[in-house]
Amino acid sequence: MAPIRTTCAYCGVGCGIVAEVSGGDDRGVVIAGDRSHPANGGRLCSKGTHLGETVGLEGRLLHPVVDGARTDWDGALDAVAHRMRKAIDEHGPESVAFYVSGQLLTEDYYAANKLMKGFIGTGNIDTNSRLCMASAVAAYNRAFGEDVVPCSYEDLDAADLIVLVGSNTAWCHPVVWQRIEKTRERRGTKIVVIDPRRTETAEQADLHIPVAPDGDVALFNALLARMMALGMHDHAFLNGRVEVDPDFWTGLDCDPGIAPKLFEQLCTLVVAHPRMITLFSQGSNQSVAGTDKGNAIINLHLATGRINRIGAGPFSITGQPNAMGGREVGGLASTLACHLGFSEDERRDVAAFWKAPQLCSGPGLKAVDMFRAVHEGKIKFLWVMATNPAVSMPDSGFVREALARCETLVVSDVIAGTDTARHADILLPAEAWGEKDGTVTNSERRVSRQRRLFASPGEARADWRIIAGVAARMGWEAAFDWPNAASVFREYAAMTRLSAARGLCLDLTAHADLSDEAYETMQPFQWGGERPLAWRFPRPSGKARMVTVRPSAQSFDRAFPLRLNTARYRDQWHTMTRTGLSATLSQHRPEPLLEVHPADAAKDGLHDGGLARIVTRQGSAVFRVMVSEGQRRGEICVPMHWADAMSGEGRANLLPGQQVDPVSGQPGFKNNAARAMPLTPDWQAFLVLREAIEPHGLLYWTRSKVAAGWLYELAGEGSVDLDALLPEGERLEVADFARGMRRIAVRGEDGVLLAAAFLTRKGRLPQRAWVAGQLGLDEASACELLAARPSTPQPDRGPIVCVCHGVGANDITAAAESGADTVAAIGSCTRAGTNCGSCRPAIAKLLEACSNTTREPAE
Repeated sequence: MAPIRTTCAYCGVGCGIVAEVSGGDDRGVVIAGDRSHPANGGRLCSKGTHLGETVGLEGRLLHPVVDGARTDWDGALDAVAHRMRKAIDEHGPESVAFYVSGQLLTEDYYAANKLMKGFIGTGNIDTNSRLCMASAVAAYNRAFGEDVVPCSYEDLDAADLIVLVGSNTAWCHPVVWQRIEKTRERRGTKIVVIDPRRTETAEQADLHIPVAPDGDVALFNALLARMMALGMHDHAFLNGRVEVDPDFWTGLDCDPGIAPKLFEQLCTLVVAHPRMITLFSQGSNQSVAGTDKGNAIINLHLATGRINRIGAGPFSITGQPNAMGGREVGGLASTLACHLGFSEDERRDVAAFWKAPQLCSGPGLKAVDMFRAVHEGKIKFLWVMATNPAVSMPDSGFVREALARCETLVVSDVIAGTDTARHADILLPAEAWGEKDGTVTNSERRVSRQRRLFASPGEARADWRIIAGVAARMGWEAAFDWPNAASVFREYAAMTRLSAARGLCLDLTAHADLSDEAYETMQPFQWGGERPLAWRFPRPSGKARMVTVRPSAQSFDRAFPLRLNTARYRDQWHTMTRTGLSATLSQHRPEPLLEVHPADAAKDGLHDGGLARIVTRQGSAVFRVMVSEGQRRGEICVPMHWADAMSGEGRANLLPGQQVDPVSGQPGFKNNAARAMPLTPDWQAFLVLREAIEPHGLLYWTRSKVAAGWLYELAGEGSVDLDALLPEGERLEVADFARGMRRIAVRGEDGVLLAAAFLTRKGRLPQRAWVAGQLGLDEASACELLAARPSTPQPDRGPIVCVCHGVGANDITAAAESGADTVAAIGSCTRAGTNCGSCRPAIAKLLEACSNTTREPAE
């Protein structure tokens, strides 16, 4: 088959991909970066590189299910329409809600928003983008009058100073980080990282500002006050293009909240480099003051005129692949559609365009409020599309209670057994990446095509088509009678005439009449161009607005003395329903780790590699401990990815509360009061299995994908029945009762290894990698299997650092000891860091450690 150009399924960078499908039933595909795509120029991160490992059908939802019984599409859509109509008739349209996702394509989003706001007649549609981008949206709206990112990736190529706020860019947006690295190499660009944690990105920066959680507003206000005092403001721009409240400057000069020396260094860099990009992301947004943080950043750029110029501007980088597309078409409860609000004339024009019989009168419930309403029984019918709120929402224990109480829960998804799907009354099989056909919009407003690689498996359907099928059964067929995705896109593009007529930047009308063929061959394009705000800000005055923001008071809870942060891992995505199926991506951090400063670990009795329970007022969860100097004292960090399918513990979002930003409604994931306590299990074990299981009654368990099966880490109290966890077969076993160690291997009739288990009560467990690699093979002897190592010793590669090329820490150390003293030299020797680049900070850290151990002692 000819190569197919499509777009990556992961973050908001929006990388182009060239996919070559092998054909046949194995859904084999070779993935490469698209060198012609302007977002990535051929570069891919580890997740994008290994997309081919995640397109199998393991765990897929392939048929509609109603009340636990398989049915056909007619039966399923009839059931959805009937139950929705019943809720509306008995309780009104406000009893119905949709919770959608940045994993949807723009066409799907458009159909869902049109159905809810135009025809059901309520604003109760919100998206998981509320959890990552809503505060940036609100900040742009307050300052510019529209949700417009005023920068392009090319600005990163021209910047002399790049300030990263709350973004571990090297891990979360690796292709952007590669671009930043190249800019530094070419221009000598300075990099500042503002983050409480000393992340992998911070370690590579010229300056790391370890700001306290939610200390950003004070820092940027103090920085702006200093710039004004130094005469760095742009008088002409302020006078001609910006509105400033008379009391704006009062109280701006405040304590920046960081060491004076660091503040002076930051000020010096900002003064010296007017070509300045401030790139901000979830670490800034996911806060009860997230909108104010965004406006504090924007204020600095407006006051100094560092906007609408090449290499300058406040750049919010999006989390999900189509969070921007959802924002465009009205996926957020706080907007109507196409960046339009709920004024009388906007509602009139939208109703006329849609021929909507009962357009909603105003905004609907935002995500946290929506699930509260479900919990309280006010929402009777909830349709969740392409997301897993039972894991991803804050206070997820409360959310699970809400889902269990909901009279009708409909879930459209690609995976059958997600934490949310387990509560569903109706399950609808949706198309996954590689089967979908439509468009997405990335962080720089660039629209790209996602194209179909495979036929839809089973009875899976496009989300927009599922929505249209329900709409037809509710009597609105004519308004949703689209023959294909291109026709949905044309309607959306035509609708942007309403926003363009009001002077907004969102204008796709040039694409409103494109043919099906032109849609199929569509090249990536950027709405608004590189400088969408160059001539006018889309506010009535045509000017931007400086928004007064002040630092919020910080509270302290003696019962919960630690501040809890949450983070993403380099090689995982969201709740791991896709990336968790990749053995390659699971190598880097196969367990959820609690990162804690050595002093806090000592104080709380935690030790590296042990277990700890984290407790907040909302719930508790157990994590593996990683003692790290990168943590500030008094603060801890856990990952957000682990769900029920992958762990009996380690579920981070059981811990944050329901507090939200008062402007955006975005939850505050990043600064929650917590305490830590050590756990000492009676026994610990690991298992390797061909088939997945779900253990019960343990203190802790997690699983990660390996080449031919699964690796489980277990810990518990009292006795354990290993036999109950292992399959039938020829059993090989040895027990060391003095040390409380058991070793078991199970082989099939053909000698192939089906499973192995290693348990200890006192000693140390052997290394996992070699044993896991024997699954499905018949090459190892009984002695080797029970010893957990081959008879002929193999090189110990150490923990995998570069998953793209399978390079371990010991490989890198050996290359360094042989004379490779730069990251580039390591890449030449081992290939580590030469693909996605997200491991280069780790390589640099290893090189520094090698240098420190070999340096001659001072005389």
